[in-house]
Amino acid sequence: MPVAGVQTAGRHRRYPARMSPAALPLTTVHRRRLREIWRSAGWPCQDLVEVELLAAGLIERLRDEQGRESLRVTDAGVQVLAQTLQKNRAARDAHEDLVARVATEMQRAGRVVWRGLSLRAPLAGEDGATVWTMAMPDVFSIRHTTVEDYVEPIVHEIKVRRADLLSDLRQTRKREAYLALGSQCWYVLAAGIAQPDEVPPECGVLLAHDGGLEVARPAPRRAMRLAFGTWMALARASAEPGPEGDEQGLL
Repeated sequence: MPVAGVQTAGRHRRYPARMSPAALPLTTVHRRRLREIWRSAGWPCQDLVEVELLAAGLIERLRDEQGRESLRVTDAGVQVLAQTLQKNRAARDAHEDLVARVATEMQRAGRVVWRGLSLRAPLAGEDGATVWTMAMPDVFSIRHTTVEDYVEPIVHEIKVRRADLLSDLRQTRKREAYLALGSQCWYVLAAGIAQPDEVPPECGVLLAHDGGLEVARPAPRRAMRLAFGTWMALARASAEPGPEGDEQGLL
């Protein structure tokens, strides 16, 4: 029997929303939960995030004839997912464009360049033992030389959104891994997303403008040799081809 205020459609009862979607300030947590409900069977979590999404009309509750309740993303929720996808895609494109710019600048400086490498970095554990952690620098480069002491590995981490930068800066072990892999570590920031002094002093800062890359603060330089495991990872990976062809193949 229908209940007042509840719409009945087919085998499911639908509970109407009470709040305009525009009234809910969407956070990353809300958007992530929407994606999870979209991809899953939509079983309720019954937490406060779900309450807010329900109240905003971005999801709805469905109850079948056996009384089992599930969740479904509404048309308004689908629009939020589509807008989030477009925003993330634009950010990825901007990120990849800046990664490519940095890689090209390193090649012009006579360096051999890799993008998206997975490298193992040795860090000190609490008991003094070595702890190995995986790191994926956006750009990793070494000097084009046959003298091991002159290799000078450099890590560049690229950030085009302030939220991504702040999240990254909170991950101290990730930064320690970059420092363990390179004689220099640089943060390359899209102009306007942060001030150089927000980046820890052990890292250099480059600001990316339309006209080029500006050194806002030099990176401290440390003498170091690449570990054998890093050499093996570089040997298995493909270096970036030079802008005019495969000049790096001469290494």
